[in-house]
Amino acid sequence: MTSATENGNTKPLILLSNDDGYASRGLRALREALLTFADVVVAAPESEQSAASHALSLHHPLRLREVEPSVFAIDGTPADCVYVALNAGTRVLPRAPDMVVSGVNLGLNLGQDVFYSGTVAAAREGALRGYRALAVSAHPAADYPAVSALAARIAQQMIARPKVASSSLYNVNVPRKWNGKLRATRLGERLYDQGVEFRKDPRGREYLWIGGSGGVRHDPSPGADTQAYDDGFASLTPLVLDLTAPDGAALAEDMVGLVTT
Repeated sequence: MTSATENGNTKPLILLSNDDGYASRGLRALREALLTFADVVVAAPESEQSAASHALSLHHPLRLREVEPSVFAIDGTPADCVYVALNAGTRVLPRAPDMVVSGVNLGLNLGQDVFYSGTVAAAREGALRGYRALAVSAHPAADYPAVSALAARIAQQMIARPKVASSSLYNVNVPRKWNGKLRATRLGERLYDQGVEFRKDPRGREYLWIGGSGGVRHDPSPGADTQAYDDGFASLTPLVLDLTAPDGAALAEDMVGLVTT
């Protein structure tokens, strides 16, 4: 498949996914905003897949369903949805997309949330396949049309600007009381309550819930996405695909020398 630029189409093509499911109000709002300048194809989960991270369904079959023209539901993870769309020939996409966008997620993905987030994973899957990618999340009580309009402007800039390389991955978060401004940030740190709760089912068998009570906090951290959230700003955070720690290279070399002598 070739992209819009390559085959002369006037409108770019955006592959849109999420982790809340194809019927999510966040996805619907973002689709409407993106359609103002682009063709949009949706490939999203049949049902909510929050915290699915980057899981791929390798051990059971998937079902692809066309809900309506250019809207597809897949009974898999967010990463599954993007993987299928990009590798299914013209069954989902009429041509190669110019960008992969994921969201708007009904909840924030700040700090280390990006490691667990299905929303971010859908965008990351696109970046791993060589496409510009954007993940968008917002407070559940945020103004989703306004958030979507912001995301559409960012997506349009990412497609238009040559300096935004392929495989670029950005993460956007919008607070409930958004001041209308955007800030470039780095990842902060969110601290969740942790725990495992053991219970008994009606037949006396044990089961458990993980994740604690759901409480979360973050400390002041200038320049972080969490700080932007506290200050009322939307945050735009560039993410990397290469997780190699440059500061650990020398120690790794030392350990290799000790282990192999």
